[in-house]
This record gives sequence, structure tokens and C-alpha cells, in this order.
Amino acid sequence: MMTIPNIITLSRIFLIPVFVALYYFQPAYTHTPIFTWINFSLTGAYAFISTTDYLDGYLARKLNMTSQLGAFLDPVADKLIVSVALIMLVDFYPSDTHWYITVAALIIISREILVSALREWMGTIGQRSSVNVSSIGKVKTFVQIFAILFLLYQQPFFGLPSFEIGVVLLIAATLLTLWSGFIYLREGVKTFDN
Repeated sequence: MMTIPNIITLSRIFLIPVFVALYYFQPAYTHTPIFTWINFSLTGAYAFISTTDYLDGYLARKLNMTSQLGAFLDPVADKLIVSVALIMLVDFYPSDTHWYITVAALIIISREILVSALREWMGTIGQRSSVNVSSIGKVKTFVQIFAILFLLYQQPFFGLPSFEIGVVLLIAATLLTLWSGFIYLREGVKTFDN
């Protein structure tokens, strides 16, 4: 069912290749990043994609256009853009000096796979509602978005150090990821037999 929210969700997925292309058009950096229109476009693309994540859900509820297709596509789009952005950040920041970004990316992506598998399992036994998005999961997503934005932006943000802010937010997002993942897992384990 092609509703306005579903079209917005699909546009997020179709913008991912544009986001990736902008990433690879960045100039080669040495020690000091050179901010160009490509960096601005890259950060803007991620900000736009992240904003539409809120917009499609809001419109679906406001216009009473919720659908099974939307319920399927929305988390897929979220996980795709976050995973792609984290993989690109691992590629950009060398793991010998920025190992914590690699570790955070591994934890966040692993948790997304685990929760997706858990939701699929819960769906097969008719208890999918037991693993609905928690408030901690929503906070985690919000912190994660800003962490990635700051790490993509690279330049001082109103005099504040973007990279350092991004790292702190990414660590916070990783801790929230572990916490929310544990909550999902705890609920899922209740449905397993001996």
C-alpha cells in the first residue's frame, strides 16, 4: 500500500546510495580535515534521512495511514542507514588510533541483528508485541543519530569540538544499545521453552 509515510520511508532507503557516493567523493584528509560542500552535503543527507525517520512515523499516526508494509519498511530503513553510516565511519577513522569507533560500530550493528532476529522469532509465535520499541531504544536512536552527525561533520560546531562530542555520544549510544538489547533479550527469553 503506497501511502505518503511509506513513500517517505522508501525515499530514505533510496537516498542511502547518494549518501555513500557523497562519502567517497570526500577529499583525502591528512591531519586537518578540509571542510567542503561535499562534507556539508554528506552531513545534510544524513540529517535529512534521520529527520524523515521521525516524519514518516508521525504522518502514519496522524493521517491514520499505518500499514503492515510501513511496519516492515521503517525498521529496515533505520537499520540500513545506521549500519551503512557506522561502516563508513569505521572506514574513515583508522582502527589503530580510533579503535573505540570500530568497537562501538560492532556492538551497535550486532545488537540490531540480534533484535531483528528476536522480533522475527517473536512474530512466528504470535508475540511480536512483547518486543515493541522501548523508550530506551528511542533515546538510543536519538543519541546515535547525533553521534554520527557530529562524526560526519568533523569541523568545530559553534566553536565546540565535533569529533570529541561525536565520540562521547557514540559511547553513550553504545551503552544504551547494550542496555536496550538486554531488555529485548530478557523479554524474548521468556518465550523460549526449556
